[in-house]
Amino acid sequence: MFKSGFIAIIGEPNVGKSTFLNSVLKRKVAIVSDKPQTTRNVFSGIYTDEFSQMVFVDTPGIHHGRTKLGEYMTKAAINAIKAVDLVLFFINAYDDVKKSNFEILSTLHSTKTPVFLIINKLDTIKDFRRLETAIQPYKDEFEFAGVFAISALTGEHVDHLLDDIRKLLPEGPKFYPDGEISDRPETFLIQEFIREKILELTRDEIPHSVMVYVEKLAFKKRLVEIDATIVVERASQKGIIIGKNGSMLKQIGTLAREDIENLLGRKTYLNLFCKVEADWRNRDHYLKSYGYTPDKE
Repeated sequence: MFKSGFIAIIGEPNVGKSTFLNSVLKRKVAIVSDKPQTTRNVFSGIYTDEFSQMVFVDTPGIHHGRTKLGEYMTKAAINAIKAVDLVLFFINAYDDVKKSNFEILSTLHSTKTPVFLIINKLDTIKDFRRLETAIQPYKDEFEFAGVFAISALTGEHVDHLLDDIRKLLPEGPKFYPDGEISDRPETFLIQEFIREKILELTRDEIPHSVMVYVEKLAFKKRLVEIDATIVVERASQKGIIIGKNGSMLKQIGTLAREDIENLLGRKTYLNLFCKVEADWRNRDHYLKSYGYTPDKE
């Protein structure tokens, strides 16, 4: 009996949703950083074994958006809940009770989809009595189909969670061929890997103001040639991205190329550019052209 289904991963920013997805797939498909709003798009990671295919729908962190981009991200995350077989609601194990988590739960009350409460980052916890006290109000507020404490970073209890997800899924076919790991094209993953390195190497306003898109992806006999453009909102940000004598741009490219070569399995020549598009996060034209188009209600 083969089982298959779609599982949405939701929660606040920086609760380890993307780390969990990478842990399940045992390879990197989702970018990770300690910056809020790291994940901007809904995309799926595909886990297939002998008995099942689980399509995990990674979502942006749900928050109150201050820009049109932020509003898109939250709407995209909430829309993802509507067409799945199971929802994984992530919270941080080390957090006390948070009002924002109750706000997310309020969006789930109208759905008939089963919801698992996932308490992530168990590796950070020593006071388990405090943890029980912190999660009890969520259990009182919502009737979860299951409650699990895991560490996506170390992999602790992740296999047990997968077993329980599999039990809940309906019988069904494979939605994707064996070997597929994402529903997104290679260009999307390449763009995300480049953006991740910018998040790692810069600070302040840069992480929120940056966008990356691939202009050229050419497979040659011995290597892959990629031209990619980094978009920022101000000239001062462009200066930071480029760095003195191009040092920052070179560092971004060097680190991103490692992940891209692991993805493609081939040597890569990565050519990076940087340009300014003022206030692009609030302009519909740029949001649409960069792929931020929310699904209709």
